[in-house]
Amino acid sequence: MAEPAQHVEPTASDMRLVITASSMGTVFEWYDFFIYGTLGAILSKTFFPTGNATLEMLLFWLVFAVGFGFRPLGAVLFGYLGDKLGRKYTFLVTVTLMGIATAGVGLVPSADTIGYWAPAIIIILRILQGLALGGEYGGAAIYVAEHAPFEKRGYFTSYIQASVVGGFVLSLVVVLGCKAAMSPETWSEWGWRVPFLLSLALLAISLWMRFKLSESPVFQAMKEEGEIAGNPFVESFTYPGNKKRIFIALFGIAAGLTVIWYTAMFSGLSFLKSAMHVEDTTAEIIVGISAMLGMLFYLYFGHLSDKVGRKKPIVIGYALTLLLLFPTYWFMGYAAKNPAQSAAIEWTLRGPDCDYNPFATVQETNCGKLMGDFAGAGATYTLEQGAALELVTAEGKAYPLDNLDWADAKVRKAQIEELVGSTVFNFEKHKPSFTQSALIVAALMVLMALSAATYGPVAALLAEMFPPRVRYSSMSIPYHIGTGYFGGFLPFIASYIVARTGDPYSGLWYTWAVVLMALVVAMWGLKGGLPRDYADDAA
Repeated sequence: MAEPAQHVEPTASDMRLVITASSMGTVFEWYDFFIYGTLGAILSKTFFPTGNATLEMLLFWLVFAVGFGFRPLGAVLFGYLGDKLGRKYTFLVTVTLMGIATAGVGLVPSADTIGYWAPAIIIILRILQGLALGGEYGGAAIYVAEHAPFEKRGYFTSYIQASVVGGFVLSLVVVLGCKAAMSPETWSEWGWRVPFLLSLALLAISLWMRFKLSESPVFQAMKEEGEIAGNPFVESFTYPGNKKRIFIALFGIAAGLTVIWYTAMFSGLSFLKSAMHVEDTTAEIIVGISAMLGMLFYLYFGHLSDKVGRKKPIVIGYALTLLLLFPTYWFMGYAAKNPAQSAAIEWTLRGPDCDYNPFATVQETNCGKLMGDFAGAGATYTLEQGAALELVTAEGKAYPLDNLDWADAKVRKAQIEELVGSTVFNFEKHKPSFTQSALIVAALMVLMALSAATYGPVAALLAEMFPPRVRYSSMSIPYHIGTGYFGGFLPFIASYIVARTGDPYSGLWYTWAVVLMALVVAMWGLKGGLPRDYADDAA
């Protein structure tokens, strides 16, 4: 059932248009998706007010994950359309759906105004965003891959990978620009809605650029020869050798690369803002600069994969991530910590029934409430079982916590700080010095390089793994299941682990475990050697 390679060599000007239009559309679409995560602190209070900062953020990240959860369904739907109707018109639909859904978030009234309708509408819009994104990446990546010369396929498709980072950078730039143009009161009251509404302008630009494109030459050739799949979804699982390739793409590629990416970008930003108490705008600038510089890594590793093959950068990137993930975060924490935190007492929370329920509006036990207080404030602690509820210093001095206001977290935190005579929760946000900022950027650049090694070659690799007649479906389904579930739920799972343990670095174990799995599968399943189409290998 072999299919001959169908490729028409594009002119240089055609290739520039293909890359520019596909990449810019990807930037805009991921901007739409990431702007929700970038504005987490405001949106969690606007749409999920509970009075519990930890629960608000967990609910926010859970709804963030909902969008990822529907990406596989979008991959099935738009993958089917892409393999049946064509690559071009399918990703015109996906970018339109994303733009409309994102603008809708900026129009939803707060929960204080319309009650539970607010989070319900947000969930619906996140579902639409997830469906759209499930079709976008596969369409853009395949479209570029099917135009690119074979010897430059990794390099040209790496622009799509870099564009994902570009969407994140654009979301930060727009947020920072809006905040600079408004007073803090205006920004908090309604100004945060502007970045969402801006997606309509980005949608118009993206549609204008993409309407200039012609259909993929590979799809045109298949259509002329009558090789269009009857049911791309079914054939994705019946085509010889495809089940194994889908398994490898899911567990060996998508799952690993996505947890590294989100750990580098979203977790890095959240870590600086919460655990390290870096001033919000400063943290956004630092991460934005790091991401902008890091985009070059994606182009480099895409180009490198054309020379050494796709497997080597990915496997080496996984292995280095296992070795460097924790040390890099420890270094970033060391560089970002302010003097007040450096001098802070190391606390142990000792008591009975120390269990934390991430879905409870109010924790059932007093110890659980204190765990939430620490996690919500980004304050570290160690947990120890004991007969009485106490806060214990490293030297063993214990402060009994029986007579606190267990109904009001704000009052309770103030009572604890008065009792122990030092800052426990209410650290002032600080701006790192230039030297500190440079060290933080260096740490983030290490994480970006690890992400780029595993992500830069991927669009070309996935296009080469699957046959043209079911390529859109076959690569989109495992990619979006992997990125949707392993990556989409990372912020929620990591935040929950941190809340349970009191250790701001403990959430990294989720990333470490997923990358270990991906390394094992990639070493076993990916083919070495120089790049080549191997979709018709029966292995």
